Amino acid sequence: MKSALITGITGQDGAYLAKLLLNNGYNVFGIMARRSTSTMWRLQFLGIEKEVQLIEGDMTDVSSLVRALQVSKPTEVYNLAAQSFVGTSWDQPITTAHITGVGVLNMLEAIRLTDPSIRFYQASTSEMFGLIQEPMQSETTPFYPRSPYGVAKLYGHWITVNYRESFNMFACSGILFNHESPLRGIEFVTRKVTDAVARIKLGKQSELRLGNIDAKRDWGFAGDYVKAMWLMLQQEKPDDYVVATGKTTTVRDMCQIAFNHVGLNYEDYVVIDPQFYRPAEVDILLGDSSKAQQNLGWEIETSLEQLIHMMVEADLHRVGNEHKEGSASLLHLGA
Repeated sequence: MKSALITGITGQDGAYLAKLLLNNGYNVFGIMARRSTSTMWRLQFLGIEKEVQLIEGDMTDVSSLVRALQVSKPTEVYNLAAQSFVGTSWDQPITTAHITGVGVLNMLEAIRLTDPSIRFYQASTSEMFGLIQEPMQSETTPFYPRSPYGVAKLYGHWITVNYRESFNMFACSGILFNHESPLRGIEFVTRKVTDAVARIKLGKQSELRLGNIDAKRDWGFAGDYVKAMWLMLQQEKPDDYVVATGKTTTVRDMCQIAFNHVGLNYEDYVVIDPQFYRPAEVDILLGDSSKAQQNLGWEIETSLEQLIHMMVEADLHRVGNEHKEGSASLLHLGA
């Protein structure tokens, strides 16, 4: 039986990936940083919290990563741990660099020292493209990150390539464009929108304050994207792949889809607030995933409309249950 170790297992992608691997017969281990509040709600949402084995660890502490590898003895490692919110990276650039950037090196070095035959997946990001150099971004598009997060991710991406070429390790990077789900954190714009739609519909909120609603993104469903991660580590040779839908949508259009789903007009509730503009904005990202589709057999299964409707329905359910479960609810996205 295969074993997998997932860093960031309590995040959106970690939870969906854990479920996919469990369904494929893996023993699944996860590294979890010690926190003062519970971060288990996503695993509980998917009903798998008792099926994964958690190991305490820290991406900035190589010895804890070596220990996690010795305990889990994985055939595959998926590095999804990061300070993953672009906005926060402006306020905490050094923390972002240590976790999101150097943390990748720490895990690669831990694998090299422990068992170089382990297959490694690095969660790269479309934010590395930043100030886009081509209308559609593929694996050969030059990078131009526009945030401390994007810069840190770019280090993680290139150190993965370096270890693959220097030490002949099976190390892949998935350059994933925006991918969302009902498990997305409230600080991300898609969840901020769908949560607000639910609260406005249920009379618990009167407006939604956003920044640049004309920014364009290539949004997909996280449940589809984790399949691409897994497929990358099942190939004969390691490589890097863009994972995207190939369709771009503005935040404005996404708001319209979400509000329309509950019979409301977004223009009646959305307020533009300059405090939500970023120091350096990424105006448009659009991914070309033809290589992943051809080489991995990966395909998009969920449309943007289906995704947004799914998220709105989940938030309607959550917000409707808040008064029953109290503010400490494990399913509340602030947990």
